Amino acid sequence: MAAQFGRRLRKGAATTAVAAVAVAALSASQAPGVNDHGRQTAADATPSPDASASDGSATGNSPYYTDLPPLNSPSPSPSTGPGPTPSGTSEAGIPATVLDAYKKAEAALRDSKPGCNLPWQLLAAIGRVESGQARGGRVNAEGTTISPILGPQLDGNGFALIKDTDNGAYDGNSTYDQAVGPMQFIPSTWAWAGRDANGDGKKDPNNIYDAALAAGHYLCRNNRDLSDQNDLDRAILSYNNSREYLNLVMRWLDYYRKGTHEVPDGTGTLPDNRSDDGAGTSPSPSTPSTPGVPAAGGSKPKPSPRPEKPGGGGTTTPPKPPTTPPDSPSTPPSTPPTPTDTVHHLEDAGTAKLTAMAGDAFTKRISTRAETKAGKAVAKVRIRFTIVGDTDTTFTGGESVATVATNSSGVAVAPALQAGEKTGDVTVRATVVGRTVAGLDYTATVTDRAADTLARTGDAALTCTPGGEFANQVEVKATYKGAVADGVAATATLIKSADDPTANDKGPYFKDADGKAVRTLTGLKTDAKGLLKLPKLYADDTTGTFLLRVNTEGGATLTVELTVAAAETSSPSPSASPSA
Repeated sequence: MAAQFGRRLRKGAATTAVAAVAVAALSASQAPGVNDHGRQTAADATPSPDASASDGSATGNSPYYTDLPPLNSPSPSPSTGPGPTPSGTSEAGIPATVLDAYKKAEAALRDSKPGCNLPWQLLAAIGRVESGQARGGRVNAEGTTISPILGPQLDGNGFALIKDTDNGAYDGNSTYDQAVGPMQFIPSTWAWAGRDANGDGKKDPNNIYDAALAAGHYLCRNNRDLSDQNDLDRAILSYNNSREYLNLVMRWLDYYRKGTHEVPDGTGTLPDNRSDDGAGTSPSPSTPSTPGVPAAGGSKPKPSPRPEKPGGGGTTTPPKPPTTPPDSPSTPPSTPPTPTDTVHHLEDAGTAKLTAMAGDAFTKRISTRAETKAGKAVAKVRIRFTIVGDTDTTFTGGESVATVATNSSGVAVAPALQAGEKTGDVTVRATVVGRTVAGLDYTATVTDRAADTLARTGDAALTCTPGGEFANQVEVKATYKGAVADGVAATATLIKSADDPTANDKGPYFKDADGKAVRTLTGLKTDAKGLLKLPKLYADDTTGTFLLRVNTEGGATLTVELTVAAAETSSPSPSASPSA
């Protein structure tokens, strides 16, 4: 049964045992051959063994709700009459505004990243596990949570250690980061993954529309296709890098796919159990719920005294004497430095020259090494790569920011860059997440689309009579290193001679929009197939052989011969010889 607002969360050995039994029962009931006519469900699919994620994640691997979906179908029977609501019906109900946000995010991603195939049920599954669907739909009319939803501070005490990255702007904590909002983004991830889905001009992790769309884009990174199980596994693990988390989200995904319905905002059910095993008193409805952080006093309940010994007359075991003399000042334990704390600077790790033509993928990738002051490599440090400045170049997948953990050699390799249409230099900055260290800038250069070869697509002679028009139009095909060169800029000029490329003032010509003769065309571009078809050519009264030269960006040149000659007149048939 879901907890009500303000209910005390209980979590101990008994609860753990019950949860283990529930997992076993659910696994058995949904095993292949038991339900659904033996069809293996998505929830039971074995995750791909190579599914993995970097040490970073959307949530910073914060705690999450571990309640399992009910065993029975979530779809209420139409014939169900008055009486108790079947288990599963209430669990399947999603608050109206929250459900609308999930569906709108799916629709937006269907337009912007159709190859991702994001189902809104995946957002619902993650939203259920992360925040209990925004704490049962406690949101206002705009979709913003009535009170903040914060995860525990990530101070390394039972959780990851992520020092403050936003000066408390999102989580109110200027010492450590905390996961924020109904989809539980940590501030350092929200800084680049955040979206404005409701058009109010700001990216708010506490707004379910903004958070759901951001989660969708986050899951769809790296050209993932979520209809493929391997990519789906990787996407979920990137959100919270835990195999248990992956399995739980998959179960809720399968559950919601079987059916769900809308319930009024604020009436959704709340989960009971959390992955951090934290116990404590839940706050009142007017107090912000902080998942995983004990409320109302901030301390976990102390363990009960040891029980009386049987027959001991009510005495308890005396406590052991302190190892430190009473008069000695106590020394607080020192926290060992994290890998991030030891980073002194960043070094380039052998990045080659970064150059690509507009519209192409860069073949080289940026490599950055994190080092201590002594130059020793530091592993398991998150490096953020950010594309700065006015450019449409992105990382593969369309993002402008990517976070990658350093490997055992202290090296983080950024995703491949995808050149946009804007040419020039692009700056990519590498920084250390969670530590103030000078960034390292890389320059990537986007050049104009180019061709190295031009050829006519036909071989028909190009001839015309004085004052007439050429019957055939000139069409050329551009290639670069044997591949189609699309979108390449070109010029076409009727030149004076092979040695004099200036425009001729007589002979064949093109016509402009006003019908006037022009002998140079600029602003031409090859199409998607690398083809360029020139306009019709006309001839003045000058006869002779003329040259048309086509040049493209990249140096490809083609010279075409044109002939203007009077029409041949047929000579009369010779008369028969007179007979002798």
